[in-house]
Amino acid sequence: MTTQPRPVQTFTVTNRTVLAIAVPMTLAYLTTPLLGLTDTAIIGQYGDAALLGGLAAGALVFDFVFSTLNFLRSGTTGLVAQAYGAGDTSEEQAVFWRAFMIALVLGLAVAALAPLIATGGIRFLGAEEEVNRALDTYVRIRLLGAPFTLINYAMLGYMLGRGEGRTALGLQILLNGTNILFSLYLGLYLGWNVAGVAWGTVCGELIAMLAGMTIVLSRLRAGQRIGMARIADMPAIGRMMTLNRDIMIRSFALLATFALFARQGAQFGTVTLAANAVLMNFFMAAAFFLDGFATAAEQLAGRAVGAGDRIAFRRAVRLCALWGFVLSGIATAALLIWGGGLIAFLTTAEDVRELAAAFLPWAAFTAMSAVLAFEMDGVFIGATWSGDMRNTMLLSLATFAATMVALTPLFGNHGLWASLHIFLLMRGLGLAAMLPRRERATFAPGPAASGTA
Repeated sequence: MTTQPRPVQTFTVTNRTVLAIAVPMTLAYLTTPLLGLTDTAIIGQYGDAALLGGLAAGALVFDFVFSTLNFLRSGTTGLVAQAYGAGDTSEEQAVFWRAFMIALVLGLAVAALAPLIATGGIRFLGAEEEVNRALDTYVRIRLLGAPFTLINYAMLGYMLGRGEGRTALGLQILLNGTNILFSLYLGLYLGWNVAGVAWGTVCGELIAMLAGMTIVLSRLRAGQRIGMARIADMPAIGRMMTLNRDIMIRSFALLATFALFARQGAQFGTVTLAANAVLMNFFMAAAFFLDGFATAAEQLAGRAVGAGDRIAFRRAVRLCALWGFVLSGIATAALLIWGGGLIAFLTTAEDVRELAAAFLPWAAFTAMSAVLAFEMDGVFIGATWSGDMRNTMLLSLATFAATMVALTPLFGNHGLWASLHIFLLMRGLGLAAMLPRRERATFAPGPAASGTA
């Protein structure tokens, strides 16, 4: 039995509306680096460089696998937001259960493939034997929790699609908090080192999944149940798969860009590689803040498309961009003022400090170059215009590769950083140029044209 859609109502997008989603999610994203710092601190107490190297390498493998599967969060947010805006509570539930089933299947597959993934990571990195053993232990254990991790992605997408930023923040704090506690207990107190840290993470993911499912199921039970026929709606499943595919391709292209950036930096020598790595931490830190406003753009743009509310859509785009530029301007200024001190904190190597300071302005202004790319990604994911986002990302990757080849022989590392800025600007400006056409088509009288083409 399905519910009748509730009457569609327009809604007002205000600064408070944007911040109610962006601030909690920014705080949630900022808790993530604490995990890496805690795990590193725990293993660092053993005084064994091989264990520390294995942990770092294992985390890279894990991040690579799951960053490509993050479409379960982003795609679910956009589709739930559209159903929420349209007043279709049945479709909200159906989207969640479709995402849940995809997450479960993919999670079990990743867990089953853990030995092969660990072996692939070992061969790719080519580290020393002791490092490889630690990497193998970490990856095999952490990937056992893949079903919990991916279901958490689906639940987070469902909550964010409904604009429930505070609930999502609470679950992220629970996940990361229990992760840290279990890692301390198992990894340090019981002396399980890398295995303990990995099991601690699995425990945190499991507890967060159980808590999240309790919240979601209690909410779904309060409404009318939907039948399997609604969940198994093939056109809707096809739309979700197309959206997820496009987001995954976009993620691969993004990873490829950063991999090329790191590889080219390595060609300039170890000191340049290390200096770039230090400076990229600044960009990643700014990204946590920009991601909060990108998430707000996903929910509000998707909700506006679902409601057919063109005014709300335009205000969401404008206000998310405004706050993004304000925040990126603050971040850039802060890095220009205090970046030298941060570099000194992150490394004691004088040659790395000197070179990183020389390239600090390039890193500081990445926040300004990236802000539109982050926001437009959020808008296009929320509106499920994923084909445009995918194509723009692939074109931006090709442009980055071409400019890198052209500029680095002439300008060295300056050319490499310039290529990164061109990549970021092209992503944002490219999508912004497509926005008016997509908006006209989607909000034109008659059937909505908000598909993923």
